[in-house]
Amino acid sequence: MGKILAPLEYVVSKILIAWHSLFTSLGLPGDGGITWALSIVGLVVVIRILITPLFIRQIKAQRGLQLLQPEIKKLQEKYKNDRERQSKELMELYKRTGTNPFASCLPILLQAPIFFSLFRVLNGVAHEKRVPGFPGDLNLVRDAANAKIFGASISDSFLGADNGAAKTLTVVLIVLMSLTSFLTQRQVMTKNMPPSAAEGQFAQQQKMLLYVFPLVFAVSGVNFPIGVLIYWLTTNLWSMGQQFYVIAFNPTPGSPAAIAREERLRRKHKATPGAGTGSSSGGTPAVGGGATSDGTGSGPNLAKRPPGQRQQPRRQPRAKRDRPPGGAAPGNAEPDPS
Repeated sequence: MGKILAPLEYVVSKILIAWHSLFTSLGLPGDGGITWALSIVGLVVVIRILITPLFIRQIKAQRGLQLLQPEIKKLQEKYKNDRERQSKELMELYKRTGTNPFASCLPILLQAPIFFSLFRVLNGVAHEKRVPGFPGDLNLVRDAANAKIFGASISDSFLGADNGAAKTLTVVLIVLMSLTSFLTQRQVMTKNMPPSAAEGQFAQQQKMLLYVFPLVFAVSGVNFPIGVLIYWLTTNLWSMGQQFYVIAFNPTPGSPAAIAREERLRRKHKATPGAGTGSSSGGTPAVGGGATSDGTGSGPNLAKRPPGQRQQPRRQPRAKRDRPPGGAAPGNAEPDPS
């Protein structure tokens, strides 16, 4: 395992050292716990940016599975007594629709080696031995080993610590990890799943994950160093933020979040004033708005002109243009004496 992860340990160490150098250049102490904790947060930022394309594929895969649930349930019901035929038909359905059910697991699977590489790096730091990617003089390793946050070393674990500060901080981090995992999964289930996906085997799997992941964090978290728990918690917070963005701006069609977004857009559209209505509220008062001498009530209703602006002639109806100055209609005009 060590030889397999050695190249990845080297990369993880170099990213940590790069962030550590940045924070120390800003005035943070080299052996400060906050400096190394922020370096671990920086590691999460780099990793999550790099796997953003996989996250997009994960969202598309999850959405595709949700929308296919009615078809999947039909096939499961149709071939419930023939598992082999059922699996074959499901694979054909996935192939025909371009849905990969395993794509939703890619971000988690890819982060697992990074997670264990960080675990091995911090384990080497705790024993102050040579770590791939760290300088050979061990000075930086000792800085990391002596770094403390809230009185606990970042390489301490709940089971391996002999002080109450490390145990307390570990418990707090485990609780926060479990809570963020639960909330992230819950907002997906309650807001971003269409009604067709809220029942059946898929929904049961999602409900199971809702409680299994926090339980896994709680049980396994006592074995990991505080630095790894910081990485885990930061990753959960990043995932929660990504899901919140997706639910708010690109929800699954037919889901409660999509319906709520359509309603928001509809209200926003109604609140936007219409153009070209010709009404002026609170505008400049009109002048000359009374009836004309001929009683038609169509006198000029001109807005105020800026000083010096020439008034343009107005086009009159043909009946008015043909009417003689005396006001008689053209048909009743007297003949010309000449």
